[in-house]
Amino acid sequence: MKAAVLYANDDIRYDDYPTPEVSPGTVIVKVHSAGICGSDIPRVLYNGAHFYPVVLGHEFAGEIVETGQGAASLAVGDKIACAPLVPCMVCASCQKGHYAQCSKYSFIGSREQGGFAQYVKIPAINAVKFSKSVSYDQGAFFEPSTVALHGLKLCGFSGGGSVAVLGGGTIGIFTIQWAKIFGAKSVTVFDIDDERLDLCRKYGADFVVNALSDAVEKDLYDYVFETAGVTDTMRLAFEIAANKARVCFIGTPTQDLCFTAAQFEKMNRKEFTLTGSWMSYSAPFPGEEWNLTAIYFETGQLKYDSSLIYKRFPMSDAAKAFDLFKTPGAVKGKIMLYNH
Repeated sequence: MKAAVLYANDDIRYDDYPTPEVSPGTVIVKVHSAGICGSDIPRVLYNGAHFYPVVLGHEFAGEIVETGQGAASLAVGDKIACAPLVPCMVCASCQKGHYAQCSKYSFIGSREQGGFAQYVKIPAINAVKFSKSVSYDQGAFFEPSTVALHGLKLCGFSGGGSVAVLGGGTIGIFTIQWAKIFGAKSVTVFDIDDERLDLCRKYGADFVVNALSDAVEKDLYDYVFETAGVTDTMRLAFEIAANKARVCFIGTPTQDLCFTAAQFEKMNRKEFTLTGSWMSYSAPFPGEEWNLTAIYFETGQLKYDSSLIYKRFPMSDAAKAFDLFKTPGAVKGKIMLYNH
């Protein structure tokens, strides 16, 4: 088969690669659509891969073309999204259903072959079926949708409160939608890009704030979800959280973060609850985050259209797609790779 193979830093080539073979408990998936995640960028451009050569890609959807023994719940022709975490299922964390904290996990698309290829083998338990009415491009958004929903679950989110979403990227947009689905009184999005803020309005934001040009009010929000992993927004979360709020850091930081004593003391004075959020899994694996995404995409309550995709590239042009990320701020949405 052909795959976008990462041979070295900034050296990704569409090349021949061994076609995977089915084994017990697995399925072979013909990949139709695969999104580039923010975590893929350092793997390709900044020496972030675990090893070389490697085929990346963990946000993908496709069609099952072969099933192994023990994969009775799946059939050839099923449309599936991939839940990329491969937990060991035997460590103390896995036994408690805390799969994201597995001490011996693997991960499809970083530690083993991923979806930037024509075909990929995955455990049957990692294949999440979705409706024929849901497109493959939409299926490639399962993973960011589940990341957003997992953050809401960790906060014990319930309707009626005011919500702030810091960062209007893909995960931010799904955070908006899940908060509205589960009854938020209002959702306000903070970003520095007016185009992204306009898109957030389209997907349900009641209010938007350009953090560079608009006045930022304080002490307003019952729930604060930081989705950008940026120093300024992580500090802002402490400022805009209401007394007794729940604050969730979903975004992955990329640099050291320092608070002044006065900034950090706000957590004490306001007595807000702060939690981190890592990936998107719960028991039984892969969790209701994935099942609910499939259901709400099918019903249309979780909205999707092509405006979530900034550009589409054939898999053979993966290198061109990653070149876009070399210019800061050039990419204003999801880059989707597809197989012909």
